Amino acid sequence: MFFLWAVVIGLLIGLLRGGSLNNLDDYPLRGLPLVLLALVVQVLIFPLFTQDPLIAWGTNYLHFLSYGFLAVFVLINLRIWQVSLMGIGGLANLIAISVNGGYMPASVRSLQGAGQNAVAESLLNYETYGNVIRMSSSTYLNFFGDWLYIPDWLPLSTAFSLGDLLVAFGLVAFLGIGMVSDNNRS
Repeated sequence: MFFLWAVVIGLLIGLLRGGSLNNLDDYPLRGLPLVLLALVVQVLIFPLFTQDPLIAWGTNYLHFLSYGFLAVFVLINLRIWQVSLMGIGGLANLIAISVNGGYMPASVRSLQGAGQNAVAESLLNYETYGNVIRMSSSTYLNFFGDWLYIPDWLPLSTAFSLGDLLVAFGLVAFLGIGMVSDNNRS
């Protein structure tokens, strides 16, 4: 849900700069189906951040699989700096997930601040939920975990990580710059 904010902000910036979605054709992205596959896997293990996982067993392995799809997409599009920025954010997330056995550490306090009380309660009771693990002294690289959040009084509130923030900046830049024709780019 966090990335929907990035899409909206990127589209608004692009439109305010006189851009059009048609101008995104200037970026010859390859491998877009890999992003779709990654999103499908994420929805299977963490539907809307408020529901139980559709696939409850092996979510940590599926988490790795989704990041594998994204890594291949980034690698074949490294020539586009915005995608490279998204890749750096994805790498930060993947490192945190890898050292924590396939789960992203999530702060209970941030989840509560984002109004995700059911997820926070589940983490307090069971340590893991979907593709996240309760952030504690026994998890590693908590700095890269989900400790930032959009407050619950805003729509689509959620907890997110520094890696997610970098991905969002890359997405905003991709849309905000890419929507403006070559003649209008600065």
